[in-house]
Amino acid sequence: MLDLPLWAWILTSGVLGLLVGSFLNVVILRLPERMKAEWRLDALDTLGVESEDKPLPPGIVREPSHCPHCLHRLSALDNIPLFGWLLLRGRCRYCKAAISIQYPLVELLSGVLSAVIVWKFGPTWPALAGLVFTWILIALAGIDFRTQYLPDQLNYPLLWLGLLLAVLPMFVTPASAIIGAAIGYLSLWSVYWLFKLLTGKEGMGYGDFKLLAALGAWMGPSALLPVILLSSLIGALIGGTLILMRKHGREIPMPFGPFIAAAGWVWFVAGDWLLLSYMQLTGLR
Repeated sequence: MLDLPLWAWILTSGVLGLLVGSFLNVVILRLPERMKAEWRLDALDTLGVESEDKPLPPGIVREPSHCPHCLHRLSALDNIPLFGWLLLRGRCRYCKAAISIQYPLVELLSGVLSAVIVWKFGPTWPALAGLVFTWILIALAGIDFRTQYLPDQLNYPLLWLGLLLAVLPMFVTPASAIIGAAIGYLSLWSVYWLFKLLTGKEGMGYGDFKLLAALGAWMGPSALLPVILLSSLIGALIGGTLILMRKHGREIPMPFGPFIAAAGWVWFVAGDWLLLSYMQLTGLR
């Protein structure tokens, strides 16, 4: 197995990414609904109010995939990543309702990014860690884009995994991971409170702090400033474009998590190359 050429590993990781992308769609759609239902039950229990006899939304692992419109259970053919959506022409086989383009996009994104990770690191343990890193970021970005939540159920495992990998060390040293996590959290936490004191409004959520802390644990403190600058640039370009195209109102909050996740992944894969290119462009090297 280890004697396979690199292209075979890249192809295999791309197919694996497509399969995982199908599961990530389930996480993106079901985790927030499950969280909200559990929050409601906790609130009712705290208030001493008897909760309604209402079943919780579908779980992530046990409940089979089904059409969100007619609730018909999907067949294995319907669940083929990317190609299932194309074969069905974006419509449910049973009720003919439109199937969100999110499904093939997330699967395609997961497949492509997974292939890039193995191309970058080869068939190694860092590549396996990078795949998990990539998949969690995709799930976080998708959930934040849809709901403006960055759930602790994903942020904390990403943070702790980065800290544990530093013990080996795999990407950064333990000291660098701890300092990176602390600075990552405190930097956006400080911006949050400064903005709130000046305007009386909340400019971002606590999930953004935790996500940047997790990126600091994976890549160390030196990556944080580039990630913040890159995420701000991506956010400004995409947000400005959407506003100009009148696809997003100025008064409507825009989630920042997807831009942090995108910038963090780009720096994780190409940070050395980007830094070298910048130094050569500016004459610093």
